[in-house]
Amino acid sequence: MKVTAFNGSPRCQNSNTNVIAETFLEGAAASGAETQNIFLFNKKIKHCTGCFTCWFKTPGRCVQDDEMEDLLGLYRTSDIVCFATPVYTWNMTACLKNFLDRLIPLKCPAVVSGNGHYDMQNSLRRMPDVVIISNAGFPGGGNFTTMREVMKTASPILEVYRNCGMLLQNKSDIAREKAKKYLAFVKQAGLEISSAGKVSQKVIDGLNMELMPDAEYIKFISGKA
Repeated sequence: MKVTAFNGSPRCQNSNTNVIAETFLEGAAASGAETQNIFLFNKKIKHCTGCFTCWFKTPGRCVQDDEMEDLLGLYRTSDIVCFATPVYTWNMTACLKNFLDRLIPLKCPAVVSGNGHYDMQNSLRRMPDVVIISNAGFPGGGNFTTMREVMKTASPILEVYRNCGMLLQNKSDIAREKAKKYLAFVKQAGLEISSAGKVSQKVIDGLNMELMPDAEYIKFISGKA
């Protein structure tokens, strides 16, 4: 089992998103999985130009010479890929979106449809399963409306959406207590998803636990608590 996180946070290892991603990978590693956390912000990935060379002239290979070629190889050999990103302007970060655009060599020029949605056919016999990890510094569940809709077509086997994310690295006692309890569920999710392909309802409930009531959190991050 190989689990790879493609981390779209510009803050890389210092981000709250990475706290979740690293903990998830720790759980996967505990089940015996090979894990890797790729910080996309540090990679040289050019923008897709829409030339379709990777479909018609060099199938599966992009014409651009950059680090995406190695990342495509890593993607192809992974059993589970995790797209991790904070919410920036209601959506994923630019570096994760750029990475996803450059996955076009994994498709081929044949149209397929399902549930009223049209897409291009996958070029791989088996695509990796997808896990979504997204973090927001704001309270409330509405932060992830766009993300959920965008990621729907990836048919993720697990979606981890964490609001009130500024508590994950806060040094106060109350934040540490909340974060520790929550991250225990994240680690268990990584273990279960990599060993069984799904997570228990208990873990799902834990992933959706309230870290702090909205009004209290707003005061907390505003220094008014």
